[in-house]
Amino acid sequence: MGYDIERYLNIRSAYGASFGPEGDRLSFLMDTTGTSQVWTLEGPQEWPEQRTFYDERVTFASWSPERPELIFGMDEGGNERAQLFRLDAETGEIENLTAVPAAKHRWGGWSHDGERFAFTSNRRDESVFDVYVQGRDEDGDDAELVCEGDGWLSLSGWSPDDSRLLVSQAYSNFDQDLYVLDLEADEPDLDHLTPHDGDVRYQSASWAPDGEGIYLVTDEGDADTLYLAYLDLATNELETVIDGEGWNVDGIALDDETGRFVCSRNVEGYTELTVGAFDPDDPTAFETFPDPDLPGGVAGGVSFDPDAERFALSTSGDAVNTNVFVVDIETGEAERWTDAPTAGIPQESFDGADLVDIESFDGLDVPGFLTLPDEYTEGKTPVIVDIHGGPESQRRPSFSSVKQYFLDRGYAYFEPNVRGSSGYGADYAALDDVENRMDSVADIRACVEWLQDHHAIDPDRIAAKGGSYGGFMVLAALTEYPDLWAAGIDVVGIANFVTFLENTGDWRRELREAEYGSLEEDREFLEEISPINNVENIAAPLFVLHGENDPRVPVGEAEQIADRAAKQGVPVRKLLFEDEGHGFSKLENRIEAYSEIADFLDEHV
Repeated sequence: MGYDIERYLNIRSAYGASFGPEGDRLSFLMDTTGTSQVWTLEGPQEWPEQRTFYDERVTFASWSPERPELIFGMDEGGNERAQLFRLDAETGEIENLTAVPAAKHRWGGWSHDGERFAFTSNRRDESVFDVYVQGRDEDGDDAELVCEGDGWLSLSGWSPDDSRLLVSQAYSNFDQDLYVLDLEADEPDLDHLTPHDGDVRYQSASWAPDGEGIYLVTDEGDADTLYLAYLDLATNELETVIDGEGWNVDGIALDDETGRFVCSRNVEGYTELTVGAFDPDDPTAFETFPDPDLPGGVAGGVSFDPDAERFALSTSGDAVNTNVFVVDIETGEAERWTDAPTAGIPQESFDGADLVDIESFDGLDVPGFLTLPDEYTEGKTPVIVDIHGGPESQRRPSFSSVKQYFLDRGYAYFEPNVRGSSGYGADYAALDDVENRMDSVADIRACVEWLQDHHAIDPDRIAAKGGSYGGFMVLAALTEYPDLWAAGIDVVGIANFVTFLENTGDWRRELREAEYGSLEEDREFLEEISPINNVENIAAPLFVLHGENDPRVPVGEAEQIADRAAKQGVPVRKLLFEDEGHGFSKLENRIEAYSEIADFLDEHV
């Protein structure tokens, strides 16, 4: 073993880039101090300047288009009730612009003149989000409520003339609507752009440069995967611009002055970029520019400079920690701007994954990423099966310092994308909905059986690990297939779907019921599949970790499964953090958590 967990957790990430109004400065987020803070720099790999100094994490930062100031978001103790702050980049002065700590504030962007910004918030009613507009030098109650919502509203930006806002309403991860809100109307109201039946995705929406249409990714028309489309606001007609060819077009970043854009496609978890410029006379036609040569396999978070001659984005890979690169649009030349350190651990020591497909119980192919340590003994290698949350999420080949740490300790690492995962089409994502929930757990069994037959793996030393919904998957795998596991690690996981839905944040309940089933109609089924009601089956040692401020999966989920499992005679370890929420954002807490996880695995695996 070369390095301890603290060393690995000190590997840094730089991401969330935003160009300043003159194009001569770049802001980004980096976790050098242990939590993500705002940094700025004026050239590639120059010495950056730290601009915020909080114990709490900063979640985003966005430069004003006109002034040397930026707005950033920050919550407290992981409670996800983000407030918006303005940072004067010349004086360093910071002002809390929202100052309603009981409410969530979701960023909606600057107006083009930099005089106003927009956001959605659940100030009026915790269960719904309204649209607000606020002057750059106003604060707190000065925000104007311009539209009352009746669900999960978010904003996709101001129209080119700043007279309208593009509004999205989500009913589930696979069903949304788009609206236009006319701010100059006597009584602003939502104009519905996307009436539809069934579940249809309308995502990553951006105004066209002339304000007469919208670019978005969608699966309208019974498409299985997302494609890039243009929506004409005069006719409401939708035209295909870029077809994903069997894979999702994940999104588009568009400069609404020049029509230059960056579009990303998710191919088996890897990012493929298209850089282009739309024809001003034909909104579905475009020219393309050279593909940028970027390290790693996953990229995103695009920000254009003021003239759209360059764009910044973050890149990551299995063996490449996250950094910000700036790309020249016309040449495709990419230059690394940030220098997030690897804590003195040689980059070449990081291990890359292999993409594999595993046949499940019903013939379905389940993709996953298997990473083996550099040196292993045939048939003697322990393996961690790390299951993602969501469930409509996807494990992609991006950097994980935790994974690299366990690889360094001699563990193999397997990351499955079981049915229900995103990235493989709507049909695949729907295969675990409601009554089919446990089929995804059966996919985990198929993956473990495949691992048991792998030449490198010790079939008796397989551990399950997962966070959030992945924590539920760990608990379900331990209760459904107890003989497969040497240990289980449940991080902020769901133990009881009924108590989870009863106690999760009011703003989330409807969205989660769309995926899992409703308390009113599916309570009996939810009780049946809840690990807490099958806890007597658990045979493997269990480690449960949680944040006490978790607004998504309340800490009671951890307490009840740990207590019940211990009463059954299961060796149980429990670790709660009073200053964390849905995951662990503070470095000292991450060090404690993963040090104990390592000790737990060494003891039992």
